[in-house]
Amino acid sequence: MAHLRPLENSEVDQELRDMFEHYENTRGFCPNSVKTMARRPNISKVFGKLNQAILYEGTVPEELKMLVALASSLASGCRYCQSHMSNLSSIYNAPDEKIAAIWEFETSELFSDAERAAITIGIKGGTLPNDVASEDFDNLKKYFDESEIVEIVATVALFGYLNRWNDTMATELEELPSKVTERAVGHTGWNAGKHS
Repeated sequence: MAHLRPLENSEVDQELRDMFEHYENTRGFCPNSVKTMARRPNISKVFGKLNQAILYEGTVPEELKMLVALASSLASGCRYCQSHMSNLSSIYNAPDEKIAAIWEFETSELFSDAERAAITIGIKGGTLPNDVASEDFDNLKKYFDESEIVEIVATVALFGYLNRWNDTMATELEELPSKVTERAVGHTGWNAGKHS
C-alpha cells in the first residue's frame, strides 16, 4: 500500500492539471508518482521538465532510452519503474519479446551491438555500488557521440531518482502499465510486489 495518496486533478493548480492531462493523453494515465510529488508543486513541475528533456529530446532513439531505463530499474529492483518502462518501451515500439529478453541482452539476437553497449550502462549504472567501468564507456563511444552519451547517462540518473522515489513511497502501480507488464513479462514470474 502506498505511503501517501496521489493527489487528484481538483487538488492541484492549472499548470499541474495540464501536466497530468499531457500524461493521460500520451500514456493513457497520469503516473501516481507525479501525483504524489505534486504535494510540492515545484518538485513535480521541475521533474516533468527534466523527464521531457532527458527521455524525449536528443538523438538517441526513444525506444533505446526506454530500454536503458528498464534495465536500470531492473538492476535497482524497483518494480513500479520496471512496469512503467515496460509500458513505455512498448509504446515506443519495442516488441514484448525484446522487453522480456532484457536480462539476456548480451546474447539475444533481438539487440544490436549499440543497444548492448547502452543497456550495459543502464544495468551497471543501476546497480549499487555502481559498476560502470572505463571499458564500458570505451564500448559506448563506438556507437554514440558525447552528447548521446550524456542522454544515456542522464536516463540512468533520472531513474536513480525515480527508483528511489517509487520504492520508498511504495507508489501504487496503475492498471495500464500493470497489464502491459503482465502481457510482456508475466510468464517470467514478475509481480508488482509492494506496488500492487
